Amino acid sequence: MKKKVLGIIGGVGPLATMLLGEMIVKRTKALTDQQHVNMVITNNTSIPDRTTYILDRSKANPVPVMIADAAKLKSIGAEVLAVPCNTAHSFYPEIQQGADMQVLHMINETAKRAAQIGAKKVGILATTGTLTTSVYQLACQNAGVQPIVPDEETQEMVMSIIYDDVKAGRSVDFLKWQQIINKLEGLGCDRIILGCTELSIVKKELNLDDTYIDSLMVLAESAILACGYELND
Repeated sequence: MKKKVLGIIGGVGPLATMLLGEMIVKRTKALTDQQHVNMVITNNTSIPDRTTYILDRSKANPVPVMIADAAKLKSIGAEVLAVPCNTAHSFYPEIQQGADMQVLHMINETAKRAAQIGAKKVGILATTGTLTTSVYQLACQNAGVQPIVPDEETQEMVMSIIYDDVKAGRSVDFLKWQQIINKLEGLGCDRIILGCTELSIVKKELNLDDTYIDSLMVLAESAILACGYELND
């Protein structure tokens, strides 16, 4: 298979963008620099907030900015596109239509991964924007997995961890995190999807186990394979 250049629309958020690049390097089967995935990355922090737009708290549409970034990446050789933001996949049809290249769908791939590892009932931790559009719920149902979303009080804690902790560059409030997990486990969830790339930072910081399905890692592995490379062991 011909090796393809990966384009990453970053800045959504910035730390998750850097972590995706690190994940791709670490998961690629390679012994030399030249055997790694060829990537071009933007880190455009001016992309409007996706959740704010979905909840109609802002008129700034992030889609045209992301499509413009896709065009920039294509102009410098990108052939496959990754967007390390789950909420942005609420606009996946528009992005795919405007990108003029293959756009990986991290939410569909994450739901498929849940099914592949035998998950039956998954808790979905994501932004309120992502949950409002039901993109994760539908993907899980299509994959044959039952999706469970947090109640309103628990979702407020999820959003606080995403925005008040990770996006603000602060350490994760462990007690708050444990309250969230206790709620989902009490509802019978056998796996928990980290459906926001900021929560991938939480996984790394708290050294979480394989109970958690990391959407950013799924995207990293999907990108490696889509570009014609192999996963290491």
